Amino acid sequence: MEIVLRTVVVGLDGSQESRAATEWAAREAKLRNLPLKIVHVWEPVPEPMAQAPLLGAETQQHWTERIPREAAQGVRLRHPGVEVHTEQVSGQPGAALAEVARNAELLVLGSRGLGGIGGFMVGSVGLSVVARADCPVVLVRALEAAADEHEMDPAGIPSAASPFRPVVLGLDVEHPDETLIGFAFDAARLRDTSLRVVHSWNPPAYYAYGPSADPALHETLAHTDAEALAEVLRPWRTKYPDVAVVEESRYGSAVVHLLDAASEASLVVVGRRHRRSPFGAHIGHVTHAALHHCTVPVAVVPHG
Repeated sequence: MEIVLRTVVVGLDGSQESRAATEWAAREAKLRNLPLKIVHVWEPVPEPMAQAPLLGAETQQHWTERIPREAAQGVRLRHPGVEVHTEQVSGQPGAALAEVARNAELLVLGSRGLGGIGGFMVGSVGLSVVARADCPVVLVRALEAAADEHEMDPAGIPSAASPFRPVVLGLDVEHPDETLIGFAFDAARLRDTSLRVVHSWNPPAYYAYGPSADPALHETLAHTDAEALAEVLRPWRTKYPDVAVVEESRYGSAVVHLLDAASEASLVVVGRRHRRSPFGAHIGHVTHAALHHCTVPVAVVPHG
């Protein structure tokens, strides 16, 4: 019987964003008491280019070996106690990373920040991995630092010694999934912080486009939705009694409310259904918006 070693896997290509992702992954591995695997994907160079003096086999091998080796050395120095491994694979990065992380606890990737505009620049590789990975995928922006995930210290200065900011979970109560909810609760438990669960609702089409709005009906719908959210979370509150839960059932756009809550989070957790269409994997508009506009790490959890 094959024994599968649970690991935190991070994709590293030497860029600033992938180095920030490696630091985040090292901190996460320490929280989870798991080994860290740094993976560098080498894309084979077309034969004509491979013959060029500066792109020969020896040069390629030197750089592909140096990047993960030096990164691992740095991680071991900055994060004592974390077991670090490296792996090199060749192929198309999206497919290769998804395959390497097939049995991982989670996979971490870097994503470029958008300068003065808040959010991520999620490239084709990141979206490809998110769409096909079997494990949770965490996207980390280029300038992410440990202190960013924590509350201000008493002097008003960001500090990794302060408590973690809340974990935010975007949840659809009509299709709740245990894998998604469990990941969010566990992330909050590991960080010894609260879990803020955000759910958005809208009235049925016949009500929203009716001749007039009924305040009493609106209040009834809001109450019903809040009860549905509480019912979904009730067994999880029992399972995780040490995690303080804040339930937010809001009227309006799910994207707007999730991004608003994300501004004060240490981690945002969203889901992706295991489903494929003739046009490829489907990420979902709320998850897609979170990936592109949240300024904190985003975990995308695949579920049934």
